[in-house]
Amino acid sequence: LKVIAIDEQLRVIYEDNVHFDKDLPEFKTQGGVCIHSDRLTVTSPVLMWVKALDMILEKMKSSGFNFSQVRALSGAGQQHGSVYWKKGSIQILKNASSELPLHQSLKGCFSVSNSPIWMDSSTASQCRALEKAVGGAQHLASVTGSRAYERFTGNQIAKIYSQNPEVYKQTERFDSVYSFAASLFLGTYAPIDYSDGSGMNLLQIWEKTWSKSCLDACAPGLEERLGCPVPSHSVLGPISPYYCQRYGFSPGCKIVAFTGDNPGEMINCARFSGYDYISLGTSDTLFLWIQEPTPALEGHILCNPVDSQTYMALL
Repeated sequence: LKVIAIDEQLRVIYEDNVHFDKDLPEFKTQGGVCIHSDRLTVTSPVLMWVKALDMILEKMKSSGFNFSQVRALSGAGQQHGSVYWKKGSIQILKNASSELPLHQSLKGCFSVSNSPIWMDSSTASQCRALEKAVGGAQHLASVTGSRAYERFTGNQIAKIYSQNPEVYKQTERFDSVYSFAASLFLGTYAPIDYSDGSGMNLLQIWEKTWSKSCLDACAPGLEERLGCPVPSHSVLGPISPYYCQRYGFSPGCKIVAFTGDNPGEMINCARFSGYDYISLGTSDTLFLWIQEPTPALEGHILCNPVDSQTYMALL
């Protein structure tokens, strides 16, 4: 987990990080993840992410960082991972005591304690079922920007529903990993943004609404558990009072929609128009800004996080 603070000239004034394996050894992760015995299921402990946020804010506080100067806050996180809020959790999130670290208040809030993440490849049967339900792989790509991929959130949710219907029934809201981080700062459930929502096999990328046929193919009552998607540059609201009381943030600090890591790269590169981009990260990606996409069986089309009327192609 990394934090960076910049001033109005984009000069870095603070930078720090928490290393999951080293700084939070009690969660027993390797590379921040847990690879299960089938070698296909890959998860991360959701409370590890919350505790890492507590830890990095405490480090900033100890260093004398002036939170009251922060005017706006946003972030990016891994695409495709999913977080499962248990029924009634929104009240706990809204009313968290500033006397306690957040991970202590939220420890009973998740119906799934280990979140499936982008490395998960255990949903092959759910992918095939989704493609069949909507009329084939190419039709699914034409609607959602991608054929069915095992790591995509819709297929992860479908697996939870098929294997643990009671767990699904107990879940009142699904967050992506990055919208989960936004929810923590808002003190209420944050919406999923268009750009990362188009990496779920659930969003109609043309209308920017959830696809009913895809939702129905994955699980019942899914739309109400996802909320309404929003443009990637939306101001979601003010920061939760929890952070004002515990760390001294200004009540006027705005939370701007968080997005996925690949759309985050596009935002970073948007200053340099007319180029294609290569990102050599955990996954090596090629991405480009396009006006009129033609979704195919290879690669992905995502809604552009900078301009909601255009698109981002990703290989």
